[in-house]
Amino acid sequence: MAIVVLFTPPSLTGQQYDQIIQRLEAAGAGSPQGRLFGVAFGPTDALRVSDVWDSRENFDRFAQTLMPLLQEMGIDPGTPEFIDAYNYIPGS
Repeated sequence: MAIVVLFTPPSLTGQQYDQIIQRLEAAGAGSPQGRLFGVAFGPTDALRVSDVWDSRENFDRFAQTLMPLLQEMGIDPGTPEFIDAYNYIPGS
């Protein structure tokens, strides 16, 4: 079953988000197995991030790279919220 993972950090800027993406790419985790869709949204000085994953196991594997990276950068991701997806309709 697909899950939605929602991060609502206390503060996340567009610049920090861009750095995270660059570091994930450099670590070989820019397009992790199982992530169906990802989006950063909201004001550029207070972004939120939401991903849709095919399973919790694949997210947990990705988190082994993501969480230490965020810690190194001094970014508090907040507590992620895990929500079961009722349905997932892929785009074209």
